[in-house]
Amino acid sequence: MPRLSLPFVWLDTLWIQVSGTLCNIACRHCLVSAGPKVDRHRMLSADEVVKLLDDCEGVREIWLTGGEPFLNPEILAILDACLERAAVGVLTNGMRIDEPMARALGARFREAAHNLEIRVSLDGPDAAANDAIRGRGAFLAAMGGISRLVTEGVEPIVAVTGLEPEKKVEEFHKMLRLMGVSRPRVKWIPPFKVGREVARGGGYAPFEGLNSAQVEEPEAPHRLQCGTSRTVTSQGVFPCPILIDEPSFLLGARVSETLVPHPVDHPACSTCWETGFSCSR
Repeated sequence: MPRLSLPFVWLDTLWIQVSGTLCNIACRHCLVSAGPKVDRHRMLSADEVVKLLDDCEGVREIWLTGGEPFLNPEILAILDACLERAAVGVLTNGMRIDEPMARALGARFREAAHNLEIRVSLDGPDAAANDAIRGRGAFLAAMGGISRLVTEGVEPIVAVTGLEPEKKVEEFHKMLRLMGVSRPRVKWIPPFKVGREVARGGGYAPFEGLNSAQVEEPEAPHRLQCGTSRTVTSQGVFPCPILIDEPSFLLGARVSETLVPHPVDHPACSTCWETGFSCSR
């Protein structure tokens, strides 16, 4: 039976798993079950990133993720290569941003040809709520990273996974203002029942998923982020960062050969559709 597929429009956003699935913590809801000893997807070298960027002419924005990107010893060289080509965002837990790294990021924020955005993941506006998911000491370490970024003039966005965000957004804004952030910004990420979230609450039900009528709607390739993006790991190119552990969604080895219609028959695709979620926006 043919798979449900989505037309591809153009390459707007490129995701690069620069640290693979290696992370310094193991969050209870991690979409890719990353952790300190998890190497299903290995790190990418700066040379590998430069090579794949040469295959992505015209991309508007690049997001560096993992795992924890700042575990990659070549992260600054990777950042420089990406910033020469497009706006860059980094998804981080903030715990690895010490003073030298904050200074390096501040310099690039001020001087690079394209915009640099740092997004720090938290799961609560205080240690009790955050560390219950991210591990003891994670909140204090992340606050240190945020504080050092603010000192360098870089105001990070805070990314939070959970439900009913309107009840908590002002708590995050207050926390960020107290840290000197002049324009607090919070990005809410809906729970996807993949990775470690399966163990916490079970996977998707059999009825959850997209249907052909939805995919055939004219706005579908823009409503689903995979209509204008691709994700690169050491294993190849996937439609999005959420499905890098689904072998049937591996599209190819090079980005340029994967800019074609792609499957959207994973139940997680319905979460993007229903919430209007995009990893980048």
